Amino acid sequence: MDFSSAPIVLDGGLGTLLEARGHDLSDAMWSARLLVDSPDAIVSAHSEYFAAGAQVAITASYQVGFELLAQRGFSRVDTEALLRSSVELAAAARSSADSDGTQRWVAASVGPYGATLGDGSEYRGHSGLTRDELRRWHEHRLSVLANAGADLLALETIPSLDEGAALVDLVRGSGHPAWLSFTVENGRLRSGQPMAEGFALANSAEEIIAVSINCSHPDEVRGAIAAAASVTDRPIAVYPNSGEVWDAQARVWRGSPGLPQTDDWAAGASMVGGCCRVGPTDIARVRRALKSS
Repeated sequence: MDFSSAPIVLDGGLGTLLEARGHDLSDAMWSARLLVDSPDAIVSAHSEYFAAGAQVAITASYQVGFELLAQRGFSRVDTEALLRSSVELAAAARSSADSDGTQRWVAASVGPYGATLGDGSEYRGHSGLTRDELRRWHEHRLSVLANAGADLLALETIPSLDEGAALVDLVRGSGHPAWLSFTVENGRLRSGQPMAEGFALANSAEEIIAVSINCSHPDEVRGAIAAAASVTDRPIAVYPNSGEVWDAQARVWRGSPGLPQTDDWAAGASMVGGCCRVGPTDIARVRRALKSS
């Protein structure tokens, strides 16, 4: 990826858009269920983000875990096929996008362990697993995605240093580029550890081409950019939520939606987009703001 010019525009919340289009994502598999039931809907959602100005499609593999899918009757081979399919669907949307000279990429989503539990564990920051256990848990899934044809890996919504370190361990020496993105709250990782320590992990693996925050309140962006810049020279990405907060017990979003103006992020971020509750209209506004800044 070329970070030398204007910031690259990421997509928004894939699940957000799928729900807006009438799909029921209340199952623990979340948007991953549509890899089985409605793959065309995933292609359509990726295409809608590309049409809005996104240059990167993040795949629907975030919540695909071998244990979770085994509970739904999927074999290990079935799950591997779904992981590869998530990349293929995003690539299909890219292939059908307008040939307007815009360079576009596919980022394979590697979500955290807690995401596959379907109970909001990733936002509490404590998985109950050690760094070694997390590395073993992620290893095969990451390997399948790394070899599925994506341009890079999105190691995203990571809540703790242990899980971040486990993922960096796995990509180190692999030759597969990745960005490392944490979920944060009140200026710290969800585990309570300093953001800067998480971003500094990037320095131990040349495969980590950028550091980031996602699935966090927009108010965290400026502090995250400053923390990242203080410990690493890797490009910085930001793709926060809309400003609403997920209530895992009630399974509803609370608070007021709406990303703030993104112009001031352009000075410190090389990639800008959105996560939960951020749709194509928001991404189009981000693209316009960055082009005019």
